[in-house]
Amino acid sequence: MTQRALDPSGDEPNRSPIPSGTERPVMIDAGSELDPVHPVEPPAPGGGRGLTAAEVAERIARGEVNDVPVRSSRSLREIVHANVFTRFNLIIGVLWVIMLSVAPIQDSLFGFVIIANTGIGIVQEWRAKKTLDSLAVIGEAKPTVRRDGVAAEISTSEIVLGDLVELGPGDKVVVDGSVAESDSLEIDESLLTGEADPVLKRPGDPVMSGSFVVAGGGAFAATKVGREAYAAQLAEEASRFTLVQSELRSGISTILKYVTWMMIPTAIGLILSQLVVDGHNFRASIARTVGGIVPMIPEGLVLLTSVAFAIGVVRLGRKQCLVQELPAIEGLARVDIVCLDKTGTLTEGGMVVTEVRALNGTDEPYLRRVLAAFGASDPRPNASLQAIIDAYPVPDGDGWGVTQSLPFSSARKYSGAAFDEDGGQSSGWLLGAPDVLLPEDDPALTEIEQLNQQGLRVLLLARVQGPLDAPGTGAGAEPSALIVLEQRLRPDAQETLAYFADQRVATKVISGDNAVSVGAVAAKLGLPGAEHPVDARRLPTDPDEMATAIEENAVFGRVTPQQKREMVAALQSRGHTVAMTGDGVNDVLALKDADIGVSMGSGSEATRAVAQIVLLNNSFATLPSVVAEGRRVIGNITRVATLFLTKTVYSVLLAILVVCFQVEYPFLPRHLTLLSTLTIGIPAFFLALAPNKERAHPHFVRRVMRYAIPSGTIAAVATFATYLLARHYYVGPGSLDAETSAATLTLFLVSMWVLAIIARPYTWWRICLVAAMGLAFLIVLVVPWLQNFFALKLVGAQMPWTAVGIAVVASAALEYAWRLVSRRFPA
Repeated sequence: MTQRALDPSGDEPNRSPIPSGTERPVMIDAGSELDPVHPVEPPAPGGGRGLTAAEVAERIARGEVNDVPVRSSRSLREIVHANVFTRFNLIIGVLWVIMLSVAPIQDSLFGFVIIANTGIGIVQEWRAKKTLDSLAVIGEAKPTVRRDGVAAEISTSEIVLGDLVELGPGDKVVVDGSVAESDSLEIDESLLTGEADPVLKRPGDPVMSGSFVVAGGGAFAATKVGREAYAAQLAEEASRFTLVQSELRSGISTILKYVTWMMIPTAIGLILSQLVVDGHNFRASIARTVGGIVPMIPEGLVLLTSVAFAIGVVRLGRKQCLVQELPAIEGLARVDIVCLDKTGTLTEGGMVVTEVRALNGTDEPYLRRVLAAFGASDPRPNASLQAIIDAYPVPDGDGWGVTQSLPFSSARKYSGAAFDEDGGQSSGWLLGAPDVLLPEDDPALTEIEQLNQQGLRVLLLARVQGPLDAPGTGAGAEPSALIVLEQRLRPDAQETLAYFADQRVATKVISGDNAVSVGAVAAKLGLPGAEHPVDARRLPTDPDEMATAIEENAVFGRVTPQQKREMVAALQSRGHTVAMTGDGVNDVLALKDADIGVSMGSGSEATRAVAQIVLLNNSFATLPSVVAEGRRVIGNITRVATLFLTKTVYSVLLAILVVCFQVEYPFLPRHLTLLSTLTIGIPAFFLALAPNKERAHPHFVRRVMRYAIPSGTIAAVATFATYLLARHYYVGPGSLDAETSAATLTLFLVSMWVLAIIARPYTWWRICLVAAMGLAFLIVLVVPWLQNFFALKLVGAQMPWTAVGIAVVASAALEYAWRLVSRRFPA
């Protein structure tokens, strides 16, 4: 388990990763005096060393292992089942079997297309599964378990009943247990119980899997592992990879539901009419009936959606981005406000002490001793404290005894330590945010303000009397020194902020640091509004007023964890889609409440557990790729959905017109297979995977249907008009084939115009794609064996040119309809 502690100044923590399997001795200072307020309980005899190797082996043999399978994706069996056993595959499968028995193989091509499509869907999702699973292993939490007196990281699934699991700030409780050791251990159980306030845990108190440590440290003995830990089962269910709960997929499901209800009566009417019209040729009636039913089914739409999402997962996986919930790709594309932390996001984690300024005549050599002792008092140093340790190491054999320690709290924004100094003297110290520990009229704040304006982080070291956690201790502290720290800006931060600005996504920097310091850092990166930072302690508490303040400003400092949560809720109340990034335990609640939570891979276990997206490379610059991938998926699926549903609309209307006019259905399945392949199938595949930076819009169903209904209506009317004219023009043997060919030409040209509209804005490859489809159809018309295969042969010149003329008029009507719809019915 990677240890984690929070920055005393109130912002993000630092992590010192311990490679998996690394062992470290457990340091127990038997001679140190315990914290008088929250004493560290000594472990029970033998219990502090954890289980022995023999005890572990015995428990494994009994099956007392935490073997709950936590999966990030569906199994291969589930993938195959989900792609093969669909409602429309069943319908098409039945129709395919019928066609194989009554018509030539050309009329059964649609069945082979469905097999190919299903295979593509399975392969793509399997690729996505392998990518997700490999990334999940990289990002997996590795709890630290103490065995035989030695602590080492192990996989969560290797924990056995009775194991002693160590905890530090930001660590997630991975199994149910009972506290064995507590050093001011505070655990947040809000994700399980809804209780907002952290709970102080003492030895013997229960801990639940799914909760996380916000302050202090300790260890607990595992009392429930595997499926016995109910909370662990809930966590597994909540974090499981899913393909549902997204507007895109729910919208498609809604469309398919209505299509199914439309198909049933239309298909029945078509079957009866064809048997009546051409009752003497039963096989031909069945073939043309199936030809009318098959194109009503937008079977490729679901496939392309799954493929687009799956390819998105693979693309992001190559950039070390773990998508824990698939709809998160879509969700981030809809985001219009991104809330960022400063440390670890805009700045790099490491810091350097640039200066220590003594206050109130404090002796500098003495200050160095205090800072060295303070650094040594925390077994889990954060970024700020690590910088102090590097600058002021403890002299060999000259350390002070620690009598009390006060872990950092995001609410307090400081930590503390008390020492037995040389000569029997004792002292207590606080280290944290100057503007929290000092009164508002303290003259030192002016000096601190000047440093903050340079983007420097400033901590205050103050001396206190009495217990460290007594009420009012911070208010009575005596300032002793200012510690000035310098943070390095991430080289890619400015470019990333510029990307969001260009994409009209508002950026809000929300930090626990001093507001002026945060504003200075944001100003260096060119963030608009950074020159007017806001101290969150002065934000209004009314949600509506808070939302207004957040919308009007860009930088916020001294934000508490609860305030982060309230700020997210306030923005959501205004209809904003909010993404929250963070890596510290103080970000967990806001990450969970945000529409999309984004965690750094080096973040605490708790943040990685609740986030939908984990940036394993810890690079904020990866976010634009996620946004772009989401926009590509949503924008392109909206485009191709219009193609598919236009086909559904004109197929249903043609069937209704055929029933009303009591004529033979104009097409065989082979004709519509050819049309669907050239005007929808092949183009949709390329369009669905093309780059698309268009910002995602809501109301997917409305946006698609407002174009599909008029387009399908125009295509059906134009095609049926050509068919009726051809029926009057052609007489004698072979007339039905000639009529079908003329109607097919009109429908192809109108469908091509729909494709040409959807392919806009044009690029060279889009133009080539549309041209290639037109050329392919022309080849079918001029190559004799293809004419015979698809039963397409244009007879004479007058009727084919009439078909072209009707298609031209229909295309003009299409252009007018699309422009009219865009003006009058905006989505």
